[in-house]
Amino acid sequence: MTITKFGIGQPLRRIEDAHLLTGAGRYGDDHAPEGCLHAALLRSPHAHARLRITDVATARAMPGVHLVLTAAEVANLGEIKCQAPVPNDDGSQNHLAHIPVLAKDTVKHIGDAVAFVVADTVAQARDAVEAIGIAYEVLPAAIGIRNALASGAASVWEAAADNVAFDASLGDKAATDAAFAAAERVVRIAVENQRVVTNYMETRSVVAEPDGATGGLTLTIPSQGVHGLRDTLAGVLGVAKESLRVITGDVGGGFGTKTFTYREYPLAAEAARRLGRPVKWVSERGEHFLADSQGRDNLSIGEVALDGEGRFLAMRFDVIGDLGAYLSQFGPYIPYLGATMLTGVYRTPALHVRVRGVYTNTVPVDAYRGAGRPEAAYLVERLVDRAARETGLGQDEIRRRNFIPPSAMPYTTPIGDRIYDTGDFAAHMGRALEASEWAGFEARREESRRAGRLRGIGLATYIECTAWGEGEDVRITLDKDGGVTVYVGTQSNGQGHATAYAQFAAEQFDLPPDRIRVVQGDTARVATGAGTGGSRSIPVGGISVDAASKDLARKLKDLASEEFEAGIGDIEIVQGAVRIAGTDRSIDFATLAALPRATEAMLTGRGDFVPPSATYPNGTHVAEVELDPETGITRIVRYTVCDDFGMTVNPLLLAGQVHGGVAQGIGQALHERTVYDAEGQLLTASFMDYGLPRAEDVPFFSFETKNVPSTTNPLGIKGAGEAGSIGSCPAIMNAVVDALDRGVGIRDIDMPATPASIFAALRARRQAAE
Repeated sequence: MTITKFGIGQPLRRIEDAHLLTGAGRYGDDHAPEGCLHAALLRSPHAHARLRITDVATARAMPGVHLVLTAAEVANLGEIKCQAPVPNDDGSQNHLAHIPVLAKDTVKHIGDAVAFVVADTVAQARDAVEAIGIAYEVLPAAIGIRNALASGAASVWEAAADNVAFDASLGDKAATDAAFAAAERVVRIAVENQRVVTNYMETRSVVAEPDGATGGLTLTIPSQGVHGLRDTLAGVLGVAKESLRVITGDVGGGFGTKTFTYREYPLAAEAARRLGRPVKWVSERGEHFLADSQGRDNLSIGEVALDGEGRFLAMRFDVIGDLGAYLSQFGPYIPYLGATMLTGVYRTPALHVRVRGVYTNTVPVDAYRGAGRPEAAYLVERLVDRAARETGLGQDEIRRRNFIPPSAMPYTTPIGDRIYDTGDFAAHMGRALEASEWAGFEARREESRRAGRLRGIGLATYIECTAWGEGEDVRITLDKDGGVTVYVGTQSNGQGHATAYAQFAAEQFDLPPDRIRVVQGDTARVATGAGTGGSRSIPVGGISVDAASKDLARKLKDLASEEFEAGIGDIEIVQGAVRIAGTDRSIDFATLAALPRATEAMLTGRGDFVPPSATYPNGTHVAEVELDPETGITRIVRYTVCDDFGMTVNPLLLAGQVHGGVAQGIGQALHERTVYDAEGQLLTASFMDYGLPRAEDVPFFSFETKNVPSTTNPLGIKGAGEAGSIGSCPAIMNAVVDALDRGVGIRDIDMPATPASIFAALRARRQAAE
């Protein structure tokens, strides 16, 4: 049976949108149980200081106040531990700065949590926060990687006096150094991948509700996966995970940052446990800047050794990641993960990477859309573009000469344990160049020149790893009304899971999407789940939904064959009914579910898929920009993408994911930057100071795919959720450099290429020429 109307490959519109657009969505702040109390936090105004709480009694005596918690009152709670520490090269482990629920003797960054207040209203809780007496002894702060590693720098932690959290390496140093010694030419570039703030639409929140009968707790948290939160929270609270229920409803954006367990969650749980009433905390936007993990923040040097024909002999990299003051859940692993992808799409015989993590007195850094892979692609693609300029080869030609060919697949990279299973990099680059009208650029550039503007074109060919690690165990049931319900442990944050998973189920049951329900985000209803991250939901969760759907379809055919007294080979499923092929004898699903012998087991399908290896989506982005030298303003005038995602489940959802990722890349390339001053004060702590792209900054996109199926899952799907953010930054910055280099000979500029930074670079060049 082949289903075409609602199944895989069809451009179905999102079935969840009507629910959201008509105001029926249920986000974290919408949950307000009866008798709910409200919480606020006292946060440090200093980046590094000793603290002494001098007066809590005044706050506790204020109207409406039910509880004030300081570190002394929560000594029974554990730390929020880093789950992905990275050892040094020699196997030793440096100091691990786990996150305390509340700071005890020292605060380590602006916004560090010091006290938690619960009152009848938010206003009363905030007033009580202001009444807490506290004395700070300000200490020197280490702000930024350069400052933290400088001689005589302040130490964030005494146990890590040099501020180095880890110092590791990958690849073959001896072979790499030998190749560099024999090279015809060596090209070097130093780049900064600046820190960014994940400004999702919905800020974080938590509602903790005690169950007086069982002694358990229910927590409602907008997240990227309830099971991981539950398990981590159980450890912090010192309770069995079975005593906790975690629920996630609709979520207004995640991008990695809503994966993690934050302090407010165990604090709300502990307060609810002590007070016997629900406790709610909702982050303000200003708190988001001070308390939620931030992203990127790498300083990197890349070098490539070339022969006389412009072919790569070796690459070496030095990558330093700012981890902030504490180690967030996966914080150390993010720069290390990026280091494993520094092969890029190039057949380079030898590579070596030194990768370090550094403590600073700033907000912790963790996974942000792409989680290390955008940083790697940016470094490699900026380096390759620099090599093209210094060798005189075209941006496309140097890549074409060095691509890993399809005939080399599967290709084991010389760094890390990466095995690229499939890919035709020249094919998607060729199509992207054609679709972008690359050949006609000079004419367009001349038009811009006559108008007094600089025009540039840039490209990036990227590869990333997705959908590795844990699997998903999916359950699907035939319900009494003849519809089906899918229970899956991933978590939608706006990607359209209800639609995509419905398409997998529709492939087997020939049901319209509104007859297929998807349940996520409830540890009481879904037994297991690894959540959403690493572009895993469709290549892992979708494969499991497909397997569970096939399992249930087989059972329904078995059930019907007994009812019909016909061979199972004669049974087919069509339009939500089971029938004998070629006849009019059929049983609709509702009738089938009501049969006396239709047990729960017969009406339940199960499927699980554990990926044997990662998938490796790849593609080419081409950006074309126009710069106004009088103002420094950059406009993206054309943007073209051709990607390889293996197999497309829904073209509309896929395009939406790519568009969103590119928009975030535009934000980082041209607008966003997190700025701390020398004392650690966050200068970009609101939308008044932190630049985000607006509608006028985002062009129309040309997007298409040139897919080569993956071999690491049965349907050949490659993850797509983060890809747009990976190819966009290097493509845009290569275009900016192209415009500046062609126009005035400037090749060095970092993100974000704001009007101020471009204008300053142009002014400096003019002054140098005078």
